[in-house]
Amino acid sequence: MCGINGFISDLHSPEQRKEVVQKMNTLLSHRGPDNEGLWANDNVVLGHRRLSIIDLSAESNQPFFSTDNRYVIVYNGELYNYKELKLELQRSSHGSNDQPYFFKTNSDTEVVLAAFIRYGTKCLQLFNGMYAFAIYDTVEKKLTVARDRLGVKPLYYYYGDEGFLFSSEIRPIIHSKIKTFSLNKSVIAEYATYQTVFAPNTIIKGVKMLLPGNYLEYQNGKASIAEYYTLNKFSNSTNDLPYSETCTKVNELLTHSVHQRLVADVPFGAFLSGGIDSSAIVGLMSKVSAEKIQTFNVSFDESEFSESKYARLIAKKFNTQHHEIKLTPEDFLKQLPEALSAMDHPSGDGPNTYIVSKATKLAGVTMALSGIGGDELFAGYDVFKRMAELQKKSWINAFPSFSRKAVGYVIQKKKKTIAGNKIEELLGQEKINFNSAYPLSRSLFTEKELSTFLNEKGPFKQINEIVSKVPQIKDHLLSSVSISEINTYLQNVLLRDADQMSMAVALEVREPFLDYRLVDFVLAINDEKKYPHTPKKLLIDSLGDLLPGEIVNRPKMGFTLPWQVWLKTDLKSFCEKNIMEFSNYDFCNKQELQNLWQRFLNNDNTITWSRIWHLVVLNNWIKENNISVS
Repeated sequence: MCGINGFISDLHSPEQRKEVVQKMNTLLSHRGPDNEGLWANDNVVLGHRRLSIIDLSAESNQPFFSTDNRYVIVYNGELYNYKELKLELQRSSHGSNDQPYFFKTNSDTEVVLAAFIRYGTKCLQLFNGMYAFAIYDTVEKKLTVARDRLGVKPLYYYYGDEGFLFSSEIRPIIHSKIKTFSLNKSVIAEYATYQTVFAPNTIIKGVKMLLPGNYLEYQNGKASIAEYYTLNKFSNSTNDLPYSETCTKVNELLTHSVHQRLVADVPFGAFLSGGIDSSAIVGLMSKVSAEKIQTFNVSFDESEFSESKYARLIAKKFNTQHHEIKLTPEDFLKQLPEALSAMDHPSGDGPNTYIVSKATKLAGVTMALSGIGGDELFAGYDVFKRMAELQKKSWINAFPSFSRKAVGYVIQKKKKTIAGNKIEELLGQEKINFNSAYPLSRSLFTEKELSTFLNEKGPFKQINEIVSKVPQIKDHLLSSVSISEINTYLQNVLLRDADQMSMAVALEVREPFLDYRLVDFVLAINDEKKYPHTPKKLLIDSLGDLLPGEIVNRPKMGFTLPWQVWLKTDLKSFCEKNIMEFSNYDFCNKQELQNLWQRFLNNDNTITWSRIWHLVVLNNWIKENNISVS
């Protein structure tokens, strides 16, 4: 796992271009402490920071060149099927003039480059992995950048009069000084509503994020983007198997995914919360690995909801080398400033991931497997149940919108809760269906609430566009929810936070649930098999007797911290200072935002900590990175 950078410009001198990329490389040093590389030719400079995982030799350092020096690559990621592809590339193609490629390293980087040389961008259809890479063709003077199917690895870019700039993180672009970058005010409402910004947009005006399953080509000063993979084209015709065979296939695909993700030349382990997803990953790791698995669990003695006892149960069952990292809330608070400083793109979540990643790295592990993706794929969240219940109530649309709106108003006045506010807004929609309900279900504020303290409009614009492209296939509502969850919350919160917070401490995280073959197969499974009566039943049945009943039948808990208390005590001055500063921006209604903060302090049950904290984080990030808000 690494960090990549690049700059193409005709307006800057060779020295200036090198200076820009060198600075970007320095800003990515945390992602790749093992080696640094820089290459310049024509009007192009490519940079790389290396975290060695596969083939630790110097021959695999980057930028990496083809044997004839025509192509050069900078690559961030892991190609899990690189050994199979390598064998194919060592042979000449059947029925063509393509010659065998003679490899000089054992790295997956060289396999990516060799596949690109033989197949061009069609090579992306062959790749199974997590990656973001850039390849420059010195003959055609063309740069190709690509991102993996599910969006595990990030790739940011800026394209303007100054040239084309890309990086694994957004801050190297901001601080490249090729221009003054400013806050993207058009997405403030979206960030306030969803604690993130949905790709391709970012919090910075003009800086984009390449979408998952896309590649971009830059040549002669022009950029074009193409899609090579999308979840939106799933088919319900590929899975007519009986339930038992469906479970067998899910087990087979997940086991193979875990096995492929254990390829590493460095010590590795797994995050173990004690929940179904992480426990399943650890159980399968123990089945396919000859080595003793290292597991990591962060626990808090003060929390009555501690999951550590479940993690210990799994560790004992699979005989892992278990690391239970006990933290007090005070320990966590001490590391919070460090976690916030490590945040590349602002997010309402993230510090938890940073703390766990740092503790894992300090234990001597460079790569860890995670259970991210299990809930999105196997209907583990409440949103799946809510959408299913809503589908059964389509008869509501038979009533005119004005009468529904009146009912919603009464419910809101009676409940006076966040849920009540959402019900009122939903009933007031012109038509109540998946497209109108899903964006609201994941929001922190309704549009009505948001408009009281924020002048910027359109919080649902981007998510509405994303959801409108999700196919609506009979008996596959849960797959529609899965796609929506993956394309919004998973990719833009969970995966982005997992990458930025783990790579801040040079730890690589791999997610077996996000193998695209498993994802494609599960999306094709109908609702009856996936969620007949309880969440994740398909996954549980597919695992057989792998997990003990104590894990399967326990309530879902999550990573619990006393944020509601902290924001009113230990973090009160920090939060208040940031809220007051944030309220002074021209896109805020100053008095109303400050009232929101006071309502929180006064224990208004409709103002939870999660509706405040992400605004605090955003303001702190703006200040730390000297972002212009003009």
